[in-house]
Amino acid sequence: MASSDEARHLFHMTSKTTCMPSQVSNSDAQTKKENIRSLTMCGHVGFESLPDQLVDRSIQQGFCFNILCVGETGIGKSTLINTLFNTTFEENESSHFCPTVRLKAQTYELQESNVQLKLTIVNTVGFGDQINKEESCQSIVDYIDAQFEAYLQEELKIKRSLFSYHDTRIHVCLYFIAPTGHSLRTLDLLTMKSLDSKVNIIPLIAKADTISKIELQKFKIKLMSELVCSGVQIYQFPTDDDATAKINAAMNGHLPFAVVGSMDEVKVGNKMVKVRQYPWGIVQVENENHCDFVKLREMLICTNMEDLREQTHSRHYELYRRCKLEEMGFTDVGPESKPLRLFSLQETYEAKRHEFHGERLKKEEEMKQMFVQRVKEKEAILKEAERELQAKFEHLKRLHQDERVKLEEKRRVLEEEIITFSKRKATSEIFQNQSFVASGSTMKKEKDRKNSNFI
Repeated sequence: MASSDEARHLFHMTSKTTCMPSQVSNSDAQTKKENIRSLTMCGHVGFESLPDQLVDRSIQQGFCFNILCVGETGIGKSTLINTLFNTTFEENESSHFCPTVRLKAQTYELQESNVQLKLTIVNTVGFGDQINKEESCQSIVDYIDAQFEAYLQEELKIKRSLFSYHDTRIHVCLYFIAPTGHSLRTLDLLTMKSLDSKVNIIPLIAKADTISKIELQKFKIKLMSELVCSGVQIYQFPTDDDATAKINAAMNGHLPFAVVGSMDEVKVGNKMVKVRQYPWGIVQVENENHCDFVKLREMLICTNMEDLREQTHSRHYELYRRCKLEEMGFTDVGPESKPLRLFSLQETYEAKRHEFHGERLKKEEEMKQMFVQRVKEKEAILKEAERELQAKFEHLKRLHQDERVKLEEKRRVLEEEIITFSKRKATSEIFQNQSFVASGSTMKKEKDRKNSNFI
């Protein structure tokens, strides 16, 4: 153990080296770094139990893992998930006639030994079933962004609860490719290109037992060539850890995995194995000579699950977070490209608030001017309409006056005709009465004459 004087000297050297980097050259810093000595413990201290504490805390808290399954309906997504976790999840058969792509998330509580896992499986219902497939991948992108946004909003809260927060960010995307043996569809390329910056993509050749081994190897080479040429960044198993570097490097050469899923079991030898039965024989799901299911399960669940979770947080979520904060106006440098000081968040907020306030006032002024302009235009339109209505009114008024004059003239003429007719009628009645009296007198005289002749 070093003496107290040596410890103080060591602390002084460390503080001087770390606190004044602008005054020390790179060579001096390297020399001082080399002069820092490692201290050997003479007895037990106890911080060696720190990993055990982390393990106990993690087991107590539990883990979460979210899988996104992308592939056309009926390609075997649900069957493969059931086979991966050796259980039967509740899943209803999807229709081939969905008008749009719909994402369906289901969460399950799994436990293996004393480790609890909250597993969320997100299935893409109706993917690739539409005639117009231009918007097929947009629903998936929106869903992933929505989970990132929910986590970001939780981080930005004043009172956060990230310890108990149910993280729904997608950790891995299992992209199921139809075993055509030819090439990737345009929809597959566009979808993976849209997702590679947002999620870890592991391409899978589904139902690999429907294609021969020779065609399968050629198909794998062609798929990887097309992905590289199209610039699609799929998930590569990490090789920076010495414990898993060798096996991960070997598994990267097997991508994309050719998988077969089945929950049916038959007895082969002395043990029950999962198989797919055909008239000509069986395909053993867990036989590496038949398919890559064991490789996928080993890489996805046993070896690299934590790396997938870490990559999601440190790479994809950080990219989304950075873009969102840049959209909000936050930067890592202040005016004149100087690094922001402490409390830069508050300063940035205040600067952005003033900027938004100025923009709001400017917008209000523009809206007021626009409103006044529109009011003037509306007033001009209304005045023009009023003039047109007044002119039409005057015209109708003149027409009314002319019609009234004509009607008065016709009434006067009609009244004169009525008077004339009345006079003629009176004269006619007088003449008629006189004729009647005259004819009566004549008849009386004739009667008297006849009577006198009779006597």
